[in-house]
Amino acid sequence: MTAAPENTVIGPGELDVEVSHRFNEGPDGTRIHYVTRGEGKPMVFMHGFPQFWYLWRHQLADLGADHAVYAPDLRGFNLSDKPPDVDDYRMRNLLGDLKGIVEANDLAPFTLVGHDWGGIVCWAFALKYPELLERFVILDSPPPFTWNRDLRESPKQREAVNYMLELSKPSPGPEEMVMADDYAMLDSMLERIGGSDARLSDDERARYHEAWGQPGAIQAGLNYYRAARMGDQVAAGGVPEEYEAKINAMRLEVPTLVIWGENDPALLIGLTRGLEKWIPDMRLETLPGAGHWVPYERPDEVNRLIREFVDGEAA
Repeated sequence: MTAAPENTVIGPGELDVEVSHRFNEGPDGTRIHYVTRGEGKPMVFMHGFPQFWYLWRHQLADLGADHAVYAPDLRGFNLSDKPPDVDDYRMRNLLGDLKGIVEANDLAPFTLVGHDWGGIVCWAFALKYPELLERFVILDSPPPFTWNRDLRESPKQREAVNYMLELSKPSPGPEEMVMADDYAMLDSMLERIGGSDARLSDDERARYHEAWGQPGAIQAGLNYYRAARMGDQVAAGGVPEEYEAKINAMRLEVPTLVIWGENDPALLIGLTRGLEKWIPDMRLETLPGAGHWVPYERPDEVNRLIREFVDGEAA
């Protein structure tokens, strides 16, 4: 695995701040890379596919000025270990990685923030370990309750995530598709499902290509879809009935902030409808005109909302 430098400047321009690189070995021996910056109230930021810790560059720069901010590479991404088997990406392992970082740094109680696949891990963590959390923040990541409902009831939502059928197929077909023409599909996806502010600079694009080019990274990222059987869920219009009853009986008692790009074309705004049924203490903020990549499409708004929620005061 490529060794991470001890410190790195995020850059460029207004983001010229330094982050520290660390590793933590989880319960199954998988080494998880993460960056950290700042002191104060602890916050952990979890990215999704095909991102890495760099998704949170604006949050590291801003919130890391007066908070202790941690941003892991989820297992399989960028500089974290990339175990080879699909089962290595089951939720129990992902939760173990996150819990390991929390325990190694004595972070509890802390604020957990998740986006996309990282958000799916965060939903599971918050439901399993609510006593470890002070606050919970989700950005454009499907809640288990409404995800299942909308796969069943919304043809538009099923169509929007129809791509998961392809990504969930056995290796090597999806890997070859994603890696073709120097990751053209991923480059296109980052722009296509983002809003007008989602375009990357040449420097940012180069950082993503370097992360995707880590040996085994693409297969590992796709193994998230395979391990969760996302293709089966989309094709069947939800999870089996015995799981649906369990999901609907859940309640999340942690104070929660949900931030959503109103124009997210993959995870539609309808996924936020009715969440108060399962989350009594919830605040919902929708961002007009924003797409899927809200952490860097709308960094000022996102940072302000998180700061107000965590610190209890206006920025």
